[in-house]
Amino acid sequence: MFELFAYGDAGWGDEILRGLAITVQLAIVTLPVGLALGFVAAFCSLSRLRPLRFLGFGYTTIMRGLPEILTLFVVYNGVGLLLNSAIRWWNPDSGAVNFSPFAAGVIALGMVFGAFAGEVIRGAFNSLDGGQVEAGRAIGMNPRMVFFRIQLPQLWRFALPGLGNLWINMLKDTALVSVIALDDLMRMTKVAVGVTKQPFTFYLVACLIFWALCLLSELVLARMEKRANRGIRRA
Repeated sequence: MFELFAYGDAGWGDEILRGLAITVQLAIVTLPVGLALGFVAAFCSLSRLRPLRFLGFGYTTIMRGLPEILTLFVVYNGVGLLLNSAIRWWNPDSGAVNFSPFAAGVIALGMVFGAFAGEVIRGAFNSLDGGQVEAGRAIGMNPRMVFFRIQLPQLWRFALPGLGNLWINMLKDTALVSVIALDDLMRMTKVAVGVTKQPFTFYLVACLIFWALCLLSELVLARMEKRANRGIRRA
């Protein structure tokens, strides 16, 4: 069995590692995109302006109601179509441009992550003590200082468990991007299975790799939560 995972032409070890690297890259690049969308969605949902509240709740409601793979197909095909239409409008003589599967994966997974993260951040924001904000303003802090010095540290502490759970779910959802021909861990596993006819072996290894990634993430998240809650007295 170990010969199957050798390097070079003798095995699939290098292909599996390249797929793993792309999976990790996809998750890491998607995280800040999703967090940014989550903060925007949360602030829109909490806005005093009705159009912004409608926009925030509409985004989170729609994106949370769509299957991730359907969102991926819509982004990959729709954005590619719009991109080529815009290029042809600008220059009718230009050829077709292929939309990157990696970029499509980042956009689609980021939109899904952002919708769920927006609700987590909104709930964390509503959990903040309003008295501390009033105290900050009373000592002369402007709204920007109040947010970064008082609200954001506590917001992070309240939202971290939920965001950590979303990160693990998103890490597993990267496997969906294999359907649009991105050479991630799942796609390379499928290719190896098709050539070797050893589905149990390769899918088991893929399961173990994803499990190891999730376990490592949970250890890091536990450390982050401990640090975020330092100085907090527990009952």
